[in-house]
Amino acid sequence: MSNEYSSTAPSAADVQAMPGMTLIEFGTDWCGHCQAVQPLLAKVLPDYPEVTHLKIEDGSGRPLGRSFKVKLWPTLVLLRDGFEVTRLVRPTSVSLVEEAFEQLVGEG
Repeated sequence: MSNEYSSTAPSAADVQAMPGMTLIEFGTDWCGHCQAVQPLLAKVLPDYPEVTHLKIEDGSGRPLGRSFKVKLWPTLVLLRDGFEVTRLVRPTSVSLVEEAFEQLVGEG
């Protein structure tokens, strides 16, 4: 699990070309809601080693976040082979995160 949000992001085309399962976490290091979701992800992510986790810093003028129509942080977008399966916006419980991951891996 990444500790900090990356200021560099792949292009939307690069994301669509990603094979397998990916979690893109949009947010910022200073966002309180983003900080609050970290313990939830820390509990769930180890159970899904096959899911690639990208932690992308978002904000105005950031094209990847805009391509996913991100409005609030954190927004967790779960993709399979570059296509969105589900998303969570400001999740507040481990069970919500687990359900989203089960939806992602169960679609195969």
